[in-house]
Amino acid sequence: MSAVTLAGRPEVPAGPPKLEPAELQAAQKQTLDAPRLHYGLLARLLFRATDLAYGTGPGIVKFAMLEYIARVPYQAWERVGYLVLARHRRRSALATRVFDRIVATRAEQDNEQWHLLIMQDLAQRGGLRQSPLRHRVAPWLIAFFYYHVSWLLLVIRPQASYRLNAAFEDHAEHEYMAYVAAHPELEREPDPGTYAAQYGRYASLADLFRQIGHDERVHKLDSLASLRAPRLADPLTEPAC
Repeated sequence: MSAVTLAGRPEVPAGPPKLEPAELQAAQKQTLDAPRLHYGLLARLLFRATDLAYGTGPGIVKFAMLEYIARVPYQAWERVGYLVLARHRRRSALATRVFDRIVATRAEQDNEQWHLLIMQDLAQRGGLRQSPLRHRVAPWLIAFFYYHVSWLLLVIRPQASYRLNAAFEDHAEHEYMAYVAAHPELEREPDPGTYAAQYGRYASLADLFRQIGHDERVHKLDSLASLRAPRLADPLTEPAC
């Protein structure tokens, strides 16, 4: 059954949980101790493209570009969801189920948007240069490709779309946690808290990065769960009544 607020509107998911410092350190250890997912050809192509444009090592500017791209599958899934609603608008139970998934997808997209805003803020504070070609044109081209692949796979083979996103989120999770491990000075740098009201304030930049890395894990696990029950795409194959 769809959760609703007192106003009768669908309840917006709260998003990934915000962890305490000890929990964030434990989450980092869990990530670094865990093997990465097996990345398919499309995922490896995406990672290769970002490495060519921004280098193989993690960093704030590269994270900003990854977050720009990370929103894309959720935008594509939202679009497909609305197409499904238009097609099956007379089937209330099905429409409700699809809309629930759209709401969840939008919440994940918004979470990635906050990551992007945080990374851009840190890049500007650090005076990190972002050229128009590498940091506007290149991410747009990668995102354009990723967007169309995501919605096309969702229509013809939904599990492949979710698997690709899980790989991207797994990669991001490991990159954030590895970056913190490689830069112990982040433990002493304060979180500027520019978006504290929307995302929370953390004891250090290290904890801020750990939280974002944990968010990526939550997104990954959601995509892996959708592999077993591709909720958003199921209605595309169901006959109309």
